Amino acid sequence: MTRRLRIEHTTRVSYAQAAVSSHNEVRMTPLTLPGQTTLDSRVTIRPAASTWSYWDYWGTQVTAFELMDPHADLTITASSLVETAPPGELPPAPGWPEIAGRVAGSRLLEFAAPTVRTTVPPKLVKKARKAAAGLDPHATAVTVSGLVADRVAYLPGTTGVNTSAAEAWEQGAGVCQDIAHVSIALLRGLGLPARYVSGYLHPEREAELHRPVAGQSHAWIEYWAGDWYGYDPTNRTRADESHVVVGRGRDYDDVTPHKGIYRGVAGGPPEVTVEFTRVG
Repeated sequence: MTRRLRIEHTTRVSYAQAAVSSHNEVRMTPLTLPGQTTLDSRVTIRPAASTWSYWDYWGTQVTAFELMDPHADLTITASSLVETAPPGELPPAPGWPEIAGRVAGSRLLEFAAPTVRTTVPPKLVKKARKAAAGLDPHATAVTVSGLVADRVAYLPGTTGVNTSAAEAWEQGAGVCQDIAHVSIALLRGLGLPARYVSGYLHPEREAELHRPVAGQSHAWIEYWAGDWYGYDPTNRTRADESHVVVGRGRDYDDVTPHKGIYRGVAGGPPEVTVEFTRVG
């Protein structure tokens, strides 16, 4: 059964002193994909600014803008209406030799090699290989993700945006971003291409219609086994109609929701709120 979700994602930045100018990129527009249709989406800036949009290398829609006059704060509101559908049945996965052959010399290589954020010690890859011995790619993704979720407890505030997969594993705690990075690192180490997904997850699967619910941005993974398949290692489930995809990349750096630079005195961290309303 399909569902319609209205999402309002607001980011507020306050400066210690008025910023002289700022240049920004926003990746908050959900994609239209098989099983997901963006019916309406807009990004509003306060103070008002002209925006322009483009698709980046990874296929994410970017809204860019600049403010050339002094401003004491900045508010970015991304409003979207998205229709989603449950995923279909998983088809049989290709064998490991076939996957290796498809990866060689193709763009899949970009999702098969480690990045700074998704590098882990060889001993961890060996541990994952032992846990997934004899399994097909679908089962490997589930088993390795479960191994990570068992080790890295979901505990907000224990890591930052620059925490690496190795650091999250070592301390045994993190957020969805960290759990996704570790899962990606291990799957790539086993020869299964994997990519980072940035988006939203409605926090109440059986939400009442037209009742706003507070939530947050979310991160999960997709792995390649003949096609791309989504899996949410934080919640130990396939990505489904409660998940809304905004962007995919090698890791968080490729899909950062708000990225910008400004001239002025450093302020505190941005205040971010996400509100979901199920409307169908």
